[in-house]
Amino acid sequence: MIKKLRWQLLVVALTLIAVGALLLTEDPQEPVFAPQPAEGGIYTEALIGSLGRLNPLFDQHNPADRDINRLLFSSLVKFDARGLPVPDLAESWGISLDGTIYNLSLRPNAVWHDGQPVTTADVLFTIQLIQSDSSFFPADVREMWRQVQIKELPDNKLQFILPEPFAPFLDYLTFGILPRHLLEGTPPEQIASSAFNLAPVGSGPYRFERLIVENGRAAGVELRAFDRYYGRKAYMEQVIFRYYPDSASALAAYRDGQVLAISELTPDVLPQALAEPGLNVYSGRLPELSLVLFNLNNPEVPFLQDAKLRRALLMGLNRQQIVDKLLAGQAILANGPIFPGTWAYHDGLEQVIYDPEAAIALLKSNKYTLPADGGEVRTDPNGTPLRFTLLHPDDPLRTAIAQVVQRNWARIGVQIDLEALPYDVLVNERLAPRNYQAALVDLNLSRTPDPDPYPFWHQSEITGGQNYSQWNNRAASEFLEQARITPDYAVRERLYRNFQVIFSRELPALPLFYPVYSFGVGQQVLGVQMPPLFDTSDRFQTLPDWYLVTRRTLEK
Repeated sequence: MIKKLRWQLLVVALTLIAVGALLLTEDPQEPVFAPQPAEGGIYTEALIGSLGRLNPLFDQHNPADRDINRLLFSSLVKFDARGLPVPDLAESWGISLDGTIYNLSLRPNAVWHDGQPVTTADVLFTIQLIQSDSSFFPADVREMWRQVQIKELPDNKLQFILPEPFAPFLDYLTFGILPRHLLEGTPPEQIASSAFNLAPVGSGPYRFERLIVENGRAAGVELRAFDRYYGRKAYMEQVIFRYYPDSASALAAYRDGQVLAISELTPDVLPQALAEPGLNVYSGRLPELSLVLFNLNNPEVPFLQDAKLRRALLMGLNRQQIVDKLLAGQAILANGPIFPGTWAYHDGLEQVIYDPEAAIALLKSNKYTLPADGGEVRTDPNGTPLRFTLLHPDDPLRTAIAQVVQRNWARIGVQIDLEALPYDVLVNERLAPRNYQAALVDLNLSRTPDPDPYPFWHQSEITGGQNYSQWNNRAASEFLEQARITPDYAVRERLYRNFQVIFSRELPALPLFYPVYSFGVGQQVLGVQMPPLFDTSDRFQTLPDWYLVTRRTLEK
């Protein structure tokens, strides 16, 4: 027994000696350090456009102002990339079961950049400015706010009482809040010319530092991180915007090292930007939809009332060619009126692909035939030729798109004549009075994250509204009605899914594409992501994750 134990001890000792020898012959491993974001650094962006007023009351038509205001001012509510509301100045809210009362609680730690607290009085003051006749807000928004009863509640709370349920109401709480203590002595009609607009005080993540003036003009704006911001603080200490008239001059400034990023890469410079070493290009879907509208109640073209004919027209349209050749790939094929990537979008919709042979087969099966005596234009069962006029905006891009549509449909035996018009004439003099057969149009739903397709497709909008197609589908209208008055997002999602299924089956209009927006950022700026956009300023939604400075930490 003793001999056996000694042998085991000898084996253990020899093993330990061998392991020790191996360890001595190996190189000691260097510790691994991983870069981590750190505070600091100056982010500089070439901003396409010019300075107007750094005041959210007046930035409706100036994207360059909205980009800067996005960082300077807070709103009651923000929306995430899927279009769902998230807290901003309002840290929480509740909605009554009938959808007519909204109670909001403001953050107790929110302060203006001059140190004064943000209160419900500031919110009321801002709404009163929106309601005023001198407001730059659209007339329908001013009128909506005039119908809302607002009460101040204890503990920095607000109550909004609507005259009737309106589920998209939270969309209307995204306006920038203004400081009453700095502007209350200025008459509403004089705020547009106030000095405040060139030295603003907000409550957002960055505060105004100075206006950069060169050669007697505003050349840029310098912002600095606000150390008392109630939300998550961004890593970058400073953000500097410099103004440029177009993307080409902005790209030149990037190449010269004057800026780290370019706010917008338009199609004319996009190929150069993609080839630029060190420049990362990010793209996000815009809140726009291009489509072909049909007048479904025009007796001159009764065949357009046939959903199978409309499907054949979609199958015979090479939308991918339009995107690739005319838009340089800067668009996403559309399959409905609700934007992909949002909470209301139905992923199960049929993807209609370009198939002219299948389109011809569908037309033949529904007795749309070529004349027996010859000809290239099909007729319907009553002998009416499949020929109609397509209105389109008179700009070069829409003209080129309309010409592709014309050629594609000629291939399947449908003839269209093209009529170019200024966009305002097309809408006001042809669509509004329903004096058209078909039209190539764009729907721009910027700054309205809630999809609410009601204005364009509900029966009640056929006369006098924006249902220019005069689509008269009761089931679809009922789903839109219920979704508009139901505050429960799960219920609304189901209702919109049902609406989209009917739309996809009926095709009262042919969805073409959703355009995208491209943004260039130097590779030294890390953590950048581009979400789907409801406004071009939404590219700053992920700004708290961007960083220029790193620190090294030991990996475990």
